[in-house]
Amino acid sequence: MPAVTGLPAPRGTSPDKERRGGLDRVLSFIERAGNALPNPIVLFAGLFALLAVVSTVLALTGVSVTVPGTDDTKPIGGLLTGEGLRWLLENLIPNFATFPPIGAVLVLIMVVGLAEKTGLLETAMRATLARVPRAVLPYAVAIIASQAHMMSDVGAIVLPPLAALVFKSAGRHPVAGLIGGFACVTAGYAAGFTIGSLDALYVGITQQAASVLPAAAGLHIHVLINYFFTAASSIVLGLLGGFLISRVLEPRLGTYQAADSEATGEDLTLTPAQRKGLAVTCAVVGVYLAAVLALWLPPGAPLRGEGGAFVPSPVLTGVVPVLFGAFLLAGLTYGFTVKQLTGTEDVVTAMTDSVKNMSGYIVMMFFAAQVIAVFTWSNLGVLLAVKAAALFNSIGVTGFWAIIAFVLLTSCLNLVILSGSALWSLVGPVFIPAFMLMDMSPALSQAAFRIGDSATGAITPMNPYLLLVLAMVREYEPEARLGTLISRLAIFVVPFLLVWLAILGIFYGLDLPLGPGAHIGVK
Repeated sequence: MPAVTGLPAPRGTSPDKERRGGLDRVLSFIERAGNALPNPIVLFAGLFALLAVVSTVLALTGVSVTVPGTDDTKPIGGLLTGEGLRWLLENLIPNFATFPPIGAVLVLIMVVGLAEKTGLLETAMRATLARVPRAVLPYAVAIIASQAHMMSDVGAIVLPPLAALVFKSAGRHPVAGLIGGFACVTAGYAAGFTIGSLDALYVGITQQAASVLPAAAGLHIHVLINYFFTAASSIVLGLLGGFLISRVLEPRLGTYQAADSEATGEDLTLTPAQRKGLAVTCAVVGVYLAAVLALWLPPGAPLRGEGGAFVPSPVLTGVVPVLFGAFLLAGLTYGFTVKQLTGTEDVVTAMTDSVKNMSGYIVMMFFAAQVIAVFTWSNLGVLLAVKAAALFNSIGVTGFWAIIAFVLLTSCLNLVILSGSALWSLVGPVFIPAFMLMDMSPALSQAAFRIGDSATGAITPMNPYLLLVLAMVREYEPEARLGTLISRLAIFVVPFLLVWLAILGIFYGLDLPLGPGAHIGVK
């Protein structure tokens, strides 16, 4: 696999070398705007201070809010009043300790990190791609990339260079695989029929934001509330991504000509130890999942819900522990089989290192938890939701038009606030209850956010992996520039955005459930 540090010698050719002055200026503006934003931790701390002042002013002036359709009038609570300060002292720690995303995300990160560090994830991708026919290769890369959020950020690091090697071995342009793989990982990041820490993160914030309205009491909000939507989206987006790689991106790159000094393609076939490890792992995880289904599916099974219901049931509300068990078994089985793990110390180290990398996320979630808690306690969230719903109604933006407006807004914000947890923590407490007042469920709001949070991620200079991909591209095209890279990635943004919106529109128009027990409307 090529190194990604520095600018090495191979000089493969590609005709797409022109400078795009206008594009560079736009990208520079986005980069300056993003750099002008404070660190998300500072952003949330500042927002907390602003909410403290605003809530106090509104409380002292006697502002209250009535939830439409009810007689429930809620006064605005001031954080800097005596009552507010008492609440803060008593709840600062519980706000953080009980914040839903924290536990679920860290639990999954531990075991996904274990699977990654043992080499299981890369081996699984190699096994999937190594023998794919040449004509089908772009579609296989795109469909696998659309599942990459299961691996968290590992997908953006591992899949693009692997796709480049597979393309090169198949006689196709390696840059098409590299750029196409990265584009599909990022622009389709929140899709997939796999479940990962991202889903736990989203739904935790969704639960908190929806809880400000009484209607949330009758809703079943769980990790799989978008599963039908994301599973369908990943297949469609995978096919779209494969088409864009094969029919749009690769023809623009021309025929790749490797330099004489450039090494031939790396052998991607698995070693006997890797094949054995993958086979044993699949067998063990298969038995585990079969046991879970046996405890859930049969009539009278112990994991059925109240009255024997599938939805809600302990399997759905407890899907994070189920996934924890699956990833833990997979990582342990593969690691010990291929001898990447030799004892319990190796296991502990791998899991600990994975959590260490989440330290910045934990600090950010502390401040995000306080902001959302203040939104809830002070009733500012309800006030803003009622005002936002009234604004949408007054300008005639209702129903799916409101969803489209929200997706476009999120897509623009995603250019400068790339962290999905930070962005959802900012917009979720306002738009989730606002859409609930318009009879649109939290599951629908979360599905719409997935689109906006993914589509533009590939082209923002704020993406920390963009420069990494540029270094990879320069392995093959030493003269490639950031503007050139983003112009190629931009091929994917609008089609992904429009097609993904169309998929959501089909679910909306046909009133199809977005996940188990997760309907379009609140009622």
